[in-house]
Amino acid sequence: MIQNPILKGFCPDPCIVRAGDDYYIATSTFEWWPGVKLFHSKDLQNWKQIISPLRSEKQLSLIGDPTSGGVWAPGFSCDKEKFYLVYTDVKTKKGRYYNTHNYLIYTDDLYKEWSEPVYLNSVGFDADLFHDTDGKKYLVNMLNGFKGITLTELDTKTFHPLGKRKLIYQGSGIGCTEGPHLYHIGAWYYLLTAEGGTGYDHCVTIARSENIWGPYITAPSNPILTSDRHDMNALQKCGHAALMETQYGEWYMVHLCSRPLRGEQWCNLGRETAIQKIIWEDGWPRLACGGIIAQNSTAEPIGIFSQENIESQTFFDDFNECAPDVRYSSPRADYRTFASCRERKGYLRMYGQESMNSLHHVSLLAVRQQAVNCTAETAMDFLPEYEEQLAGLSYMYDAMHFYIFGKTADEENNAVLVLIKSDGGIISDEIDRIRIPAEGTVVLRCETVDNGQSVIFSYAVDDEWVKIDKKLTTQIMTDEHCRGFTGAHFGMYVHDMTGEKQYADFDYFSMKENNRETVQERETK
Repeated sequence: MIQNPILKGFCPDPCIVRAGDDYYIATSTFEWWPGVKLFHSKDLQNWKQIISPLRSEKQLSLIGDPTSGGVWAPGFSCDKEKFYLVYTDVKTKKGRYYNTHNYLIYTDDLYKEWSEPVYLNSVGFDADLFHDTDGKKYLVNMLNGFKGITLTELDTKTFHPLGKRKLIYQGSGIGCTEGPHLYHIGAWYYLLTAEGGTGYDHCVTIARSENIWGPYITAPSNPILTSDRHDMNALQKCGHAALMETQYGEWYMVHLCSRPLRGEQWCNLGRETAIQKIIWEDGWPRLACGGIIAQNSTAEPIGIFSQENIESQTFFDDFNECAPDVRYSSPRADYRTFASCRERKGYLRMYGQESMNSLHHVSLLAVRQQAVNCTAETAMDFLPEYEEQLAGLSYMYDAMHFYIFGKTADEENNAVLVLIKSDGGIISDEIDRIRIPAEGTVVLRCETVDNGQSVIFSYAVDDEWVKIDKKLTTQIMTDEHCRGFTGAHFGMYVHDMTGEKQYADFDYFSMKENNRETVQERETK
């Protein structure tokens, strides 16, 4: 059985493609750079992240994008020659006014460079490129305000529109119709959409037509996938899906999901990706398990065997290699503009810029949280001269919600450790300042405990560990609290609000999953 979720921690809005014997999934990244996460698998259950497609300023500029703005719901597809990616850059998302710009890029090799972007439109988000069996290409798009799904034929060379867009579907009546994907299977065109909003009422709906331009008739037993709201141990928020046929003729659906913490309705790992096996009955796709409820596991494909290609949830980087790991992300800007491992051998040097609550230039290099009980750690050399200079370990959700455990200077220029919390942009000191030596390495640790509901911080100077005697809530790292779409990250951080770009040197960065027994044993000592 394939265990869900297949992509853990902040991997929402999946879109899946098969190319021969290889499977690929693209997921949203919002304000995190580089844009769009890509994952590869040979067996649909073991996945490994590969290089992101949006990694140049010509393709993507996120500076100033709001929290949970940026790159939404990629449309990922391929024909016999190329891979294509349609993505939305959301510049504003307030009230009636959503500024949502859609672009297309393409490549013949996912591990090489992609094209420069082709602008498509700004009428909505969640756009996708559909390749029909006759060679024609179409843009399928939702309209801002949830006004329905439109279709536009595109020139196959320039991708410019051939005529006006046409409204082809207004939804099943559930509401918030989005995330459209179009498929031509047999004699029918199938339109798969997400409805119900990306929360606990999320679901997957499907309609079909014998003509690409419609009319599209909703499935009689709609929705085809949702969640059991009465079982918080089951996958929740299930929706926003994509279909795929294996090389052996079996069908699967990947979809968005979340896992609430035990006893709570908040999800520390954000929105993730799960998979369900699909069968066809009376011309409609159905869950192979029966019913419409997403399951914690699903049947493996026939003829495809485990390839052990899984991405480890244990992460360690000693910075002896100059090429950054594909799992690193930074808010809004290319981390190569502020981080380098070439200036001090075996170290990552990061130059301070604006503070964490900026929407512009922030020096944070982070990895998404993938397990509720985990530990992140780094060792750092940093010589602050002013209170406006701070570097250390961060646990953060977005520019308004974060913890920073780091080294700075006080009014008398003494080196001190501080623990800062930001909740909704309100910043507070969570501990009294701790005097430490001005020079030398300090090791900083952040550990989530209590089934992920609390976080504790520790530090070491000269190999002597000191645990901060205060548990802090992780609720500020959740979609529910932040009203956002992303997920929690651990990372190395430095700011210098004097503008002098003081730097910090990091010797290593690690993140590992802790099993519950180990955490309990450690807490009783």
